[in-house]
Amino acid sequence: MNSRAGDIAYGTGEGRGRKAPEELRSHQWYGTDGLRSFSHRARTRQLGYLPEEHLGKPVIAVLNTWSDINPCHVHLRDRAQAVKRGVWQAGGFPLEFPVSTLSETFQKPTPMLYRNLLAMETEELLRSYPVDGAVLLGGCDKSTPALLMGAASVDLPTIFVPAGPMLPGHWRNEVLGSGTDMWKYWDEKRAGLIGDCELAELESGLARSPGHCMTMGTASTLTAAAETLGVTMPGASSIPAVDSGHDRMAAASGLRIVDLVHQDLRLSRLLTREAYEDAVAAVLALGGSTNAVIHLIAMAGRSQVALSLDDFDRIARTVPVLANLRPGGRHLMEDFHFAGGLPAFLSRLTDVLHLDRPTVAHPTLRAQLDGVRVHNDDVIRPRTNPLADEGGVAVLRGNLCPDGAVIKHIAAEPHLLKHTGPAVVFDDYRTMQRTIDDPELGITPHHVLVLRNAGPLGGPGMPEYGMLPIPEYLLKQGVRDMVRLSDARMSGTSYGACVLHIAPESYVGGPLALVRTGDAISLDVAARSLQLDVSEEELARRRAAWTPPPQRYTRGYGALYQEQITQADTGCDFAFLAAAGDVPDPYAG
Repeated sequence: MNSRAGDIAYGTGEGRGRKAPEELRSHQWYGTDGLRSFSHRARTRQLGYLPEEHLGKPVIAVLNTWSDINPCHVHLRDRAQAVKRGVWQAGGFPLEFPVSTLSETFQKPTPMLYRNLLAMETEELLRSYPVDGAVLLGGCDKSTPALLMGAASVDLPTIFVPAGPMLPGHWRNEVLGSGTDMWKYWDEKRAGLIGDCELAELESGLARSPGHCMTMGTASTLTAAAETLGVTMPGASSIPAVDSGHDRMAAASGLRIVDLVHQDLRLSRLLTREAYEDAVAAVLALGGSTNAVIHLIAMAGRSQVALSLDDFDRIARTVPVLANLRPGGRHLMEDFHFAGGLPAFLSRLTDVLHLDRPTVAHPTLRAQLDGVRVHNDDVIRPRTNPLADEGGVAVLRGNLCPDGAVIKHIAAEPHLLKHTGPAVVFDDYRTMQRTIDDPELGITPHHVLVLRNAGPLGGPGMPEYGMLPIPEYLLKQGVRDMVRLSDARMSGTSYGACVLHIAPESYVGGPLALVRTGDAISLDVAARSLQLDVSEEELARRRAAWTPPPQRYTRGYGALYQEQITQADTGCDFAFLAAAGDVPDPYAG
């Protein structure tokens, strides 16, 4: 698949003939002699379709997360048309389904609260309608795992179409990265180094086009993981959202899904243990978002693959960081795309990848990577010049996080990676926002900031609160990083010595609930250790005095969420969705 920089050559895989109409899943709805099939055919004519447009053809569901209030996906209305164009050309029959849009920008308290809702919607739509295969359109942080979790539970031939990164931001001859530079310049404003006029200019220059964040934040991390898993067309994850190549990729996905239906290449043949291990290796070598830990564990669980924090830590020790991308590096996703994109990146990891597994485009990953080249050795580093010697995320253990915690250590100031300091504890995010700048707290750069009640139940939904703000008076002294601990997540565009996903969370009585201001906390990333320096006897006394908070929800989706949500170390899926077992196809006759 040798190609020019910035262009994509799509493989076609191995053709295996075409299914007879009666072999298609949709035949149960359309092809029998009963009353129900008569009704289904009549209602399809009601939609304005001729019989020859759909009868006997693979029916392809195009699940679209477009909405007017999701800037990451605002272009997906057009991309769905390109997908459908490809499906028609390949002899299929496309049907577009609007599904929940999870906007990281606007949805509160966090779209993570609703990831499993989109997964449920995806699963039940694909199961209950007359479809033979699916094309999933998403990209903003939670939509990628949600769509793939739901699709994995149904196990039809499926292709994922990533939304693509937005164009780089610009301000006064500086290239801006969304998220990362938002945090940076907000702190510059708080420190008094820029004013309201500069901030207004930054508002206009930070996000210039449709598409998700163009740093190696959670969106780019998860779409890269999807490509590594083999469920996208080659190179799809880095194509800028507004590039004409993105439209071509969408059409190619529509063409390819029809072949996958005829081959009966289901997700279960792609989403294997080997594929998930490769996705973990890619995420770690990209210096990707800590959110990928939770999402990949949940996705693997839907594929009946047992993936754990220990797998992340084990693989992290075998791969270097080769992507020089913000927030841990210097470049942005458009640079990565024109450097060769993910195929070129994976070509430098072939010694740790499982190359003989299939992808949607090729019989093997080996064939998919054949002939690719890296076009910029500063953006995609050679193994002899890594950004870091080990993967960008470390898994921590200790009496403060018996079920684990994570830190993106390549995005932290190195001197803080081994640190002991006294805790300053905040019981909730609102209190922290209101009081963090109060000099009476006496916070110094040596302190450890602790936020609790921000986990899966406590948040609720585990919001991206983990990059706790540094007190304004310390920013004015030049301090830009401190050790910060929470049971929350943080944006993949964030940075700093932030320990996240502490499990079990404080809301359910995890050790974080027992920390008091003044307690000494020791972080040692090299030793993978996070320790509360308080005796077991004292912790037992505090535990006995702890009382659980009241439940937040008494009805609605929130009540289902609080009843079924699992902890961060097991992926924050719903217990009843992650359970093993089969769900039968509906009777359509």
